[in-house]
Amino acid sequence: MIWENKIATTLQWAREISNKEQKEKVARKVAERVKDGDVIGIGSGSTSFLALQEISRKVKEEGLNILAIPTSYEVSLSCSILGLPTTTLLNARPDWSFDGADEVDPQKSLIKGRGGAMFAEKLVMKSSPENYILVDPSKFVTFLGEKFAAPIEVDPRAVNLVEEELLKLDATEINLRLAVSKDGPVITEAGNLILDVRFKEITTLFEQEIKKIPGVIESGLFINYPVEILTT
Repeated sequence: MIWENKIATTLQWAREISNKEQKEKVARKVAERVKDGDVIGIGSGSTSFLALQEISRKVKEEGLNILAIPTSYEVSLSCSILGLPTTTLLNARPDWSFDGADEVDPQKSLIKGRGGAMFAEKLVMKSSPENYILVDPSKFVTFLGEKFAAPIEVDPRAVNLVEEELLKLDATEINLRLAVSKDGPVITEAGNLILDVRFKEITTLFEQEIKKIPGVIESGLFINYPVEILTT
């Protein structure tokens, strides 16, 4: 038997998708790469959401067998609704992965994590030999932090310590991310908090420096990762 209730069968995104037409073009590009037997790491976010639908369409039309490794509950639910089987990093390693980004600089370094899934996304990216970042032209910046703060996932017990240590790294603005449709802060799938942080300058060493702070689980800085940028 299968679930036939509304939640189990209705594919939906929580808000309007910006630049949807351009994102759909990029989604079709990555779907062309899918082949039978692939294990694919699936990133979170609106562009990945659209790409997942294109992949599902190709899988059904061509009778392909693939496995998806989701990076969030959102992705897991979408895979279930679309009929795509899933696995985990404990059971399989991705042949390749795809994800979106909030910012991409000229060196192909990224800011990710406005959806709060940067920890799982980074695990999948580091596990995958090929990584494709799907972006529309609005995501390109001249330097990291130009448009968005850097998200940092923090153990709740360490939030005060981490704030003080970030100030030593010349943080200019630190905000605890608050939830929508619930009282209080955003709680990640690992039970942690998110700080959105702006700096005077994000250097190539910042990802490492932030990770050294006790209580930091992960940051949304993806600096010098081997990625291929797919865009319109």
